[in-house]
Amino acid sequence: MKRFLALIATCATVLGLTALFSPQAVAAAGCKVDYTVTSQWQGGFQGGVKITNLGEPVKGWTLTFAMPDAGQKVVQGWNAAWSQSGSTVSVTGVDWNRDLATGASTDLGFVGSFTSANPKPTAFTLNGVACTGSVTDPPTDPPAPGGTPVDVNGQLHVCGVNLCNQYNRPVQLRGMSTHGIQWFGKCYNNASLDALAKDWKSDLFRVAMYVQEQGYETDPAGFTSRVNSLVDMAEARGMYAMIDFHTLTPGDPNYNLDRAKTFFASVAARNAGKKNVIYEIANEPNGVSWAAIKNYAEQVIPVIRAADPDAVVIVGTRGWSSLGVSDGSNESEVVSNPVNATNIMYAFHFYAASHKDNYRATVSRAASRLPLFVTEFGTVSANGGGAMDRASSIAWLDLLDQLKIGYANWTYSDANESSAAFKPGTCNGSDYSGSGVLTESGALLKSRISTADNFPTG
Repeated sequence: MKRFLALIATCATVLGLTALFSPQAVAAAGCKVDYTVTSQWQGGFQGGVKITNLGEPVKGWTLTFAMPDAGQKVVQGWNAAWSQSGSTVSVTGVDWNRDLATGASTDLGFVGSFTSANPKPTAFTLNGVACTGSVTDPPTDPPAPGGTPVDVNGQLHVCGVNLCNQYNRPVQLRGMSTHGIQWFGKCYNNASLDALAKDWKSDLFRVAMYVQEQGYETDPAGFTSRVNSLVDMAEARGMYAMIDFHTLTPGDPNYNLDRAKTFFASVAARNAGKKNVIYEIANEPNGVSWAAIKNYAEQVIPVIRAADPDAVVIVGTRGWSSLGVSDGSNESEVVSNPVNATNIMYAFHFYAASHKDNYRATVSRAASRLPLFVTEFGTVSANGGGAMDRASSIAWLDLLDQLKIGYANWTYSDANESSAAFKPGTCNGSDYSGSGVLTESGALLKSRISTADNFPTG
């Protein structure tokens, strides 16, 4: 298959702000736009637009710009209302980003098409006025207050298609998933979680509790206790904990419906007072229809809500949580028939060496319609092995960053497979921080996760 080209073509353009509700439009002190092409393929591309307000607060905005080539079209956009007339593109803020305080930024994105050329857009204006800012202005996003990810963001919730923090601003959580805790329990201890929180600077710890395969069904009380203990360990280090009801075989989650109700009633009641818990109710449904998955979700979610009404719940999707792509379908079945519940997101999984252009295109489209979370992904083949595909992995990570889609990598373990972050035998010792214990995949993920989050707080 063809691959996305990792094109980073950043430009910054001088803009203007309108002082709304005044007798006439007045240029504010300044603002800027960062325009990027994060991915490009034959006849199509993904673009990002970041608006930063360097002047007075603005209540309500419309950004316009011109596509230089007649063949360039906006196919679908997100985080704003997008339209195009001829070569002119208009973008209007939505409820959660309509107001821009001084120093505030908002990130927008779109999928575009082109026929022969794809030059950068020109003639950016904001509320019809050119601005006096410039690319030499210092960064104006206020730094996030000190503290852990949970300290800064507090209780999370879904707003529009985004995961949002206590300030109602979109955030991206980046972290790691355990392997099956029935097999690799020795990998999850104080030393390894200290390394994840402090050295990796991870926001998220996903706890993969298999239901079958020597998992929960063999000892419900014991596995429930182990999950709760790992949630506490993540909380103590300021990380979010994703409780993963790791169903895989059989693929119909309804097979485990009663077990799910029992488990989630227990963990939701026990952890309802925490701000760091996210519930993932079915890992990878497979060989089953979306209607059956939806039916399962609409029975399990009320059980969680009865005890914990505020936590985010993530629903698995068809085709091993591929939004149906691995079954020859796409996101349209979820868009047209969503789960009847609020404060939910939909899971998407990929393995970079196996899942490339058509999967990335699906995520790009779906992100403007559905709140997505990549609750599991690997840098290797779908079987968890083979060589790491660095180019595809980076293309995926760049896309998720651009769309502010959170992710958990498979796996924070020393499994004898190339998807593992640690070399075999690491969990027999106490060193989880040194570069010598990391696999190629682990080194890549640590380098990405440990970069600054810059969570918005305005």
